[in-house]
Amino acid sequence: MSMSDIKFNLSPERRAYLKKVQAEKMAIWIIRMSILVLIFVLWEIAANLKLIDPFVTSQPSRMIKTLGSLYAEGNLFLHIGVTCLETVAGFIIGTVLGTLIAVILWWSKFISRVLEPYLVVLNSLPKVALGPIFIIWIGAGPAAIVAMALAISLIVTILEVLNAFLQTDEDKIKLVETFGGSRSQVFIKVVFPSNIPAMINALKVNVGLSWVGVITGEFLVSKAGLGYLIVYGGQVFQLDLVMTSVIILAIAAAVMYQGVVWIQKRLTGQAEQKN
Repeated sequence: MSMSDIKFNLSPERRAYLKKVQAEKMAIWIIRMSILVLIFVLWEIAANLKLIDPFVTSQPSRMIKTLGSLYAEGNLFLHIGVTCLETVAGFIIGTVLGTLIAVILWWSKFISRVLEPYLVVLNSLPKVALGPIFIIWIGAGPAAIVAMALAISLIVTILEVLNAFLQTDEDKIKLVETFGGSRSQVFIKVVFPSNIPAMINALKVNVGLSWVGVITGEFLVSKAGLGYLIVYGGQVFQLDLVMTSVIILAIAAAVMYQGVVWIQKRLTGQAEQKN
């Protein structure tokens, strides 16, 4: 039976339920957008009425002008592209490398016990303190910024994924081992599939951490990027430039997060089809 046949054979109660769910999703989306629009409208009105100082807080109309100026100068997409490229690089490297290290630590309890105190110390260490060290070691460039993103996201990924691996149902693991399953088969058949949701959650966390790392790195050393615009705007007291960069940063981070949510839905859909 095809998906279209299933769709048209739904009961009236099921159809009503699906319509209710769709209506609720639409209502949530409309309310979210309404709140966002209301915030910007009130912001603009408060600035025009001098209830807030537009020089300090900026205002939507001034940010639109700043956005137009950046576009006219041809620098808008350059700064956005630089920051996004560095963030995506840090995000991918941090996620892949962190997951691989977590697999190694799960595979070998000896290595895990040896490295555990180092992971704890590195996780508690203020990562901003490592910035100047990366600049000296790697040089003042994008590589140092990506390294800063890795410093913030890598350890968290390792600990979160490893913790998920260690909490896998022991009964399932023992069942595979009882039938002569090797360590690799236990991982492939039980541990990895059981922890796909946990790894997706690690991806979601890494989105924010990667942006934090990249922006922090751009604060320390950069010649382009949204972090550079924020620092430059603060130095020359162009708060319109600062707020515009922050808004662009928020939009880019939201888009990246929605990309992870899309991956989650695809993986969840495939798992449901297999079941």
